[in-house]
Amino acid sequence: MFVLTLFFSQTPRRWPVVFGQYLGFTALIAISLAGFFGGRILLHEWIRFFGLVPIAIGIKKLLVKPDDHPKRAGVSVLDVALVTFANGGDNIGIYAPLFAISAAAQLIELLAVFYLLLGVWCVAGYFIPRHRAVANALQRRGHWLVPWVLIGLGLYILSN
Repeated sequence: MFVLTLFFSQTPRRWPVVFGQYLGFTALIAISLAGFFGGRILLHEWIRFFGLVPIAIGIKKLLVKPDDHPKRAGVSVLDVALVTFANGGDNIGIYAPLFAISAAAQLIELLAVFYLLLGVWCVAGYFIPRHRAVANALQRRGHWLVPWVLIGLGLYILSN
């Protein structure tokens, strides 16, 4: 939620964040569906390397000089999708076995609930930075905070 809130605070447009969130989550679901169909695509040991993605995005954002930070310039759908995917990489280990033991009807119900709750998650992530105190803090420190949060997230993913 924190990363999602930071993404929403970095852009006046909410749709790139929402589409990126759904795109990244859909990629996680697609790989996890291998469990439903009886195979495994990624070894658990490889999933941690998804942590390199938010680290790279964070470093890219750090290299932009403070004067180059346009006020709430925006984020790309791809950045959000990649961070969503990297941050949820460990979910593959949970979703794949869950899908593997599910009947087709249960799988459809699970996916419907997952996507519905992802929408709720996006709404919450959108409104949190609209709170005056949060908005002021993110406006003053967001350009500095976002890269370090992404790098920290990437290091956390790499360490697991």
